[in-house]
Amino acid sequence: MSDSMPNRPEVDAMITECRVDGPFWGALKRELLLSYRRKSDLVNPLIFFLMVATLFPLGVSPDPTFLADVAPGVVWVAALLATLLSMDSLFRSDFEDGTLEQILLSPQPLYLVVLAKVLGHWMLTGLPLTILAPLLGVMLFLPSDGMWGLVLSLLLGTPTLSLVGAIGAALTVGLRKGGVLISLLVLPLYIPVLIFGSAAVQGAVTGLPLGGYLAILGAMLSLGLVLAPLAIGAALRISVSG
Repeated sequence: MSDSMPNRPEVDAMITECRVDGPFWGALKRELLLSYRRKSDLVNPLIFFLMVATLFPLGVSPDPTFLADVAPGVVWVAALLATLLSMDSLFRSDFEDGTLEQILLSPQPLYLVVLAKVLGHWMLTGLPLTILAPLLGVMLFLPSDGMWGLVLSLLLGTPTLSLVGAIGAALTVGLRKGGVLISLLVLPLYIPVLIFGSAAVQGAVTGLPLGGYLAILGAMLSLGLVLAPLAIGAALRISVSG
């Protein structure tokens, strides 16, 4: 019976990680504070998101019927590109000032620290994009039936975009011009999220059940939450040691 019970140090470590002042919450608060000080990193993705959706009708056709048909894809592509735009700075400042190396050398669980940084990125990028999405849907004449599908698909899809994009950011953090390389590495991996995200909105517009699309997006998010921090941590170690 005693062999199956965790010993005292293991219990203390688990409690520390779950405390409000543990490594996860400490890293999350630090990420939010640093991002708040760099206000351009907060505003640029949102402006880009709005500009893409605003300029699209000017480049193709202002016909309401046409815009309503392409609105799900336009909003999702704009959200994808806006998320990708902000990925290059996720680890770069920590790499340049030596903080990233200290994080790798510290006894804190790298899995939790990385997950906290990605969560902070999503809270400041993916969540505002999700909140702004209905406004863009109205601008593109998206039917009201598709609004809930748009919001729910973005709530499940944008965290996956942040998790996958963070892998590319970790691999290219030591390169001077890593932004283009991140796009080449990450964009192919974004395609499944884009397909099922826009399909969920189309299904909501046409009256189809959303359960299947949202379940697939949720499965991709669950898989990303488990595997992506491990891949990010390994990529950071390779980049720093290289």
